Amino acid sequence: MSFTTRPEIHGVFGVVGSTHWLASQHAMAVLEKGGNAFDAAVTGGFVLQVVEPHLNGPLGDMPALTWSAKEQKVRVVCGQGPAPEAATIEAYTSRGLDVIPGSGLLAPCVPGATDAWLLMLQDHGTITLEEALRPAIDLAGGGFPVVEHMTRTIDSVAELFRDEWTTSAAIWLDHGEAPKPGRLWRNPYQAAFYEGLVAEGAGASGGRDAAINAARRALREGFVAEAIDNFSRNTEAMDVSGKRHSGLLTGSDLAGWQAHYEDALTYNFGDYTIAKPGPWSQGPVFLQQLALLNGTDIGAMDPMGPDFIHIVVEAAKLAYADREAFYGDPNFVDVPMGELLSRGYNNRRRALIDPNMASMDLRPGQIPGFSSEIGVGSAQRIFGPGVGEPTMDKLESDQVTTGMTSGPVDGDTCHIDVIDKDGNMVSATPSGGWLQSSPAIPALGCCLGTRAQMFWLKEGLPGSLAPGKRPRTTLSPSFALREGEAYMPFGTPGGDGQDQWSVIFFLRHILHGMNLQEAIDAPTFQTHHFPSSFFPRQAEPGRLVLEGRYPQATVNALADKGHKIEVGGPWTQGRISACAKDGELLKAAANPRLMQGYAVGR
Repeated sequence: MSFTTRPEIHGVFGVVGSTHWLASQHAMAVLEKGGNAFDAAVTGGFVLQVVEPHLNGPLGDMPALTWSAKEQKVRVVCGQGPAPEAATIEAYTSRGLDVIPGSGLLAPCVPGATDAWLLMLQDHGTITLEEALRPAIDLAGGGFPVVEHMTRTIDSVAELFRDEWTTSAAIWLDHGEAPKPGRLWRNPYQAAFYEGLVAEGAGASGGRDAAINAARRALREGFVAEAIDNFSRNTEAMDVSGKRHSGLLTGSDLAGWQAHYEDALTYNFGDYTIAKPGPWSQGPVFLQQLALLNGTDIGAMDPMGPDFIHIVVEAAKLAYADREAFYGDPNFVDVPMGELLSRGYNNRRRALIDPNMASMDLRPGQIPGFSSEIGVGSAQRIFGPGVGEPTMDKLESDQVTTGMTSGPVDGDTCHIDVIDKDGNMVSATPSGGWLQSSPAIPALGCCLGTRAQMFWLKEGLPGSLAPGKRPRTTLSPSFALREGEAYMPFGTPGGDGQDQWSVIFFLRHILHGMNLQEAIDAPTFQTHHFPSSFFPRQAEPGRLVLEGRYPQATVNALADKGHKIEVGGPWTQGRISACAKDGELLKAAANPRLMQGYAVGR
């Protein structure tokens, strides 16, 4: 075993891994008190909303994969809300826009995260609504420690908050400046939001389920919906277009949608079956990469060597090209997933990979009856504040100019995995509603997300905007079965990088014998070859970002193959956490990058 930054956690009672130590600890505390994996994940999820406000929020999005030991089935919890009814293509083009802004009030979809957590609690949990929310309430009201990257994120938009988004300034600035790392910070407005949900539940008759239902109604029709509707209609907020716009989201939109369950998509890879959300997420690109790599000698390659990196990157380019050409909300468009995962299709696609040369082309597949047209991102200058999702590889080198301020944009999303002693499992990737996405709603202490920026403002594409349609999100939790038995929930933040870093982790673990922590700690990589899912949606053909711990010989060999190499900091790619059930033994591991992630268990 190689050196790791922390041990792989082993136990038999329960394990948790997440992107923040407080979420992991509070989730574990729930297990210790007799709660199950669903209780723990929900509690940890609400804690993440408080302690990582630059990475997710109550009004964001949340897909999850769940395994019930009783049902013996993987299910998808869909917490991705749709576009508002007023969100037509013409509504944006009439405002002079060719790409949906990545910040402000024009890009929110119906918030889904909190409702999805409550749905999970209602159907699979055992603890009460107040028990699930109390740790988040106490942290928001009593104080939580500011992490360095939260400070850096707030600092990057401090001028915007002071001059434009004054409701955000009231919550996140200390005498006009970002709070210092390590200090305790409070958000009493968000604490009151959660207390309001608890009060709604307390006022309901009928016990635990009735309380949770009452809180969910408050999100759709009660005080939460009213606050969102009023703010969206009556606030004009500066966004990346350089103009102020009011929102399109209304109370009617919120009343018409709820979080729900779906079947997972699966693909068999050796002894393993991988489950992912459907093509309203980017999850199937994980499966497509496995289908492409299934016919190679990837298992015999050095997982740290240039040949491994090359073939994984080239497979990703092909899979992500198909994402751009074919993925969308299956309630609105026909997505040929059967063909995309078929042996014949992937045999043809695999033949396009040149082992000696990196492709500079975006090459979606050709499927009879389906167009392979893809959207083209905007090269326009970013005039206003905010830039979509602040992804991981911006940690050290990229400076994002907002027009009002500039600075590094850190982090991006959250993740939590849980396994309990009975074998229940959860993998969840909450995101959106970042404090830097749109101005804070004073009555709620948090802000709306901007997931609609992933739509195209062009008719006829699978990802074209339409009212009531879900955007093709990047959020993509993962779940693996081994020989038919539930084995491993895992995942990572990272926008377009999620289903690159997760694939790399998975291959290194199952093919190359790395334990969970070794596979997480090992240096990793990401390509930006295809159009970004975030404003302004541009692609960077051939760009390959490597962590700085790779040998120079590997860097040189990849450059010789034609990759446009960028060497980043030594710990700047990926934020994976994972849990696993290996016979009677439970295991967990978490990412050391950003110095926030933590795994616990016993």
